[in-house]
Amino acid sequence: TTIPQSIYRYPQDYFRYPLDLPPTTAGTFGELRPNHFHSGLDFKTNQRTGYPVHAVAAGFVSRLRVQYGGFGLAVYISHPNGYTSVYGHLERVTPELTKIIKDYQYKNQVYEADIKLEPTQMPLQKSDVFAWSGNAGASAGPHVHFELRDTQTEQTINPQLFGLTIPDRVSPAISAVYAYHLNGKPFNENTSKQLLPIVGAAGNYRLKEASPIQLSGETGFGITTNDMNSTSMNRNGIYSIRLDADGKTVYLFTIDRFAFDQTHAINSHLDYPAFLNSGRYIQKSFVDPGNQIGLYNGTQNRGVINFNDDAIHELEYVVKDVAGNTSTLKFQVKSSVPNVLETPVIGTNFFKANQQNTFATSQVKVIFPQGVLYENLDFAYSTLPRKTGGYSVVHRIHNRFTPLHDQADLWIKPDVSLGNYADKALIINTGHGAQGGFFKDGYVKTKIKSFGDYYIALDTLAPVIAPVNISEGKNMAALKYLSLRIGDNLSGIKTYNAYLDGQWIVLEHDYKSKLFRYFFDEHCLPGKHQLEVVVTDQKENTKRLTLNFYR
Repeated sequence: TTIPQSIYRYPQDYFRYPLDLPPTTAGTFGELRPNHFHSGLDFKTNQRTGYPVHAVAAGFVSRLRVQYGGFGLAVYISHPNGYTSVYGHLERVTPELTKIIKDYQYKNQVYEADIKLEPTQMPLQKSDVFAWSGNAGASAGPHVHFELRDTQTEQTINPQLFGLTIPDRVSPAISAVYAYHLNGKPFNENTSKQLLPIVGAAGNYRLKEASPIQLSGETGFGITTNDMNSTSMNRNGIYSIRLDADGKTVYLFTIDRFAFDQTHAINSHLDYPAFLNSGRYIQKSFVDPGNQIGLYNGTQNRGVINFNDDAIHELEYVVKDVAGNTSTLKFQVKSSVPNVLETPVIGTNFFKANQQNTFATSQVKVIFPQGVLYENLDFAYSTLPRKTGGYSVVHRIHNRFTPLHDQADLWIKPDVSLGNYADKALIINTGHGAQGGFFKDGYVKTKIKSFGDYYIALDTLAPVIAPVNISEGKNMAALKYLSLRIGDNLSGIKTYNAYLDGQWIVLEHDYKSKLFRYFFDEHCLPGKHQLEVVVTDQKENTKRLTLNFYR
C-alpha cells in the first residue's frame, strides 16, 4: 500500500489513540452523510459505554460543550503543536470538569452550554483520563467521535493522516457509474443520465456491457463507491476519486480536511435529486460552479469532458482509501460529433450562481445572496391552494431537488388579516414544519435553508408539559431523578425552566428518549418540595406546571 502524499504535512507519532481498545471504526473521515461530510473517526466501543477516554497528547481543556443533539457532551483539548482534539458523545467527564459545567449551567440558567477555558484551568498530560465513552446526543450507538482540528482555522483534518491508522487491506468497492448528458446546461433533476452497470471485485472493475460506450457532447460522470477496512463490516467513506481521460486527470476529489462552513457542499458533490429520490449516494465527478469546498484540486474544466470528435477515448477511475488500497475501473468511450449544438433556452428568471439573485411578486419576495446557489438556475415559481389554517396561499419556491448552500431570505404577505395575532405569525415549509419568522412592514419574513412549499400560519397554542414519573404528592425517595415530556405544536420550544422550591435547577434534555430529567442532588434534600416548570415557545406562548412531591 502507498501512503498518501499529504501524510508528510502532519506530525506522526505525536498523538495516541483516544481509547485503550484495538482501533476499529463505525465511521470514517469524510464519509457521506445527509447534508454533511463526516468530520472525524467514530471509534467503536464494543456496543457499550463507560470506557476511559485519554488525552491523545499533552495540552489543556479549551472548550466544554453540552448539546441536546449533536455530540451531546464533548471535550476539546488544545495542543501546543497547533492542533485541537475533539471527543464527542461522552457519557461523563471528571468531577473537576463536571463542576465547571454545572457551575456554568446554574450561573446562566441553561442546560446547553458552550464553555471556553483558560490554558491554566485544566492542563492535561498525554494519556490522562478526562472522560468516559458514551452514547450521548445524536449518536446511533455507543462510540467516541474523534476529531483533530487545525486550532487556528478550525478546519477538521483526517486523523489517519497523523498516523492514527485503522488496519485496512480492503480495496474500495465500485458498484455503479453514470454518464450525465450536460451539453451546456446546468445540472439539475432533469439532466438525463445513463447507468453503466459494473462487474468486478478486489480492486479490479469493468463495465458489464462491452465497451466502448457511445457518448456525444459535454458529459459528466458519477460513481457509487464505498470502502470497508479489516476491522469491521461497516461501509465507510473513501479518501480519493480520480477520473482520467486519455491518460490526463480531468477530475480529482481528495478529502484530507475541510471547513465546517462548507460541509453542506456535500449536496453539490452528490447527485442530490438521486439522493432525495432513493437515498443513493452517487458522487458526481464534475463540479458545480458554485461549489467552494476546495476538495477538487487538480480538476480540469470542472471535470466536464467534451466528446466532440470521432475517436475512441480511454477512461479510467482510480478510487483509493486513506491506507492506499486502490480500485480501478477502465472503460472506452466512442465519441461522436454532436448533431446540433442545443442553445439553452434562458427563462425569464435565470439566476447565475456567482451573484445575488432576487425574485419578487406582489405577494412574495426571495433574495438569494451570492454563494447560496451551486449552479445556474432557471428559477420556477407557482402557487398552490391554501392549507387549512393558512394565512396565505402556498408559495412553491422552485423545487426541493435543487440544494442551497446557505440561507435565503423569504418574505410572504398575508392575504387574510392577522388581526391582533401578527406577533404569532410564522412561516411553514410543507412537510418540514415551522421555519420561524416575524411580521414586519406587511410581510412575514424568515430565512430558509431549502427550496420547497411555504405559507403563513399562526401559533397561538401553548406548549404541553406531561409528567412521566412524578405526580402530585408522590414520594420520590426511591428514585434517582424526576422526568417530564415537553412538546409544542408548531413554532417549537424557545425556553424551558424548572424551579425547585423557587430555586432554578438543571433539566437535562435527552435526545434519544426526548425526556427532560432532573437528577436529585444537593439542591433536593429529604422532605417536601414544590416543582414548577415554565415552558415558552418561539411565539411567546407559555405553559406552567406546579407539583408538590416528597423525598
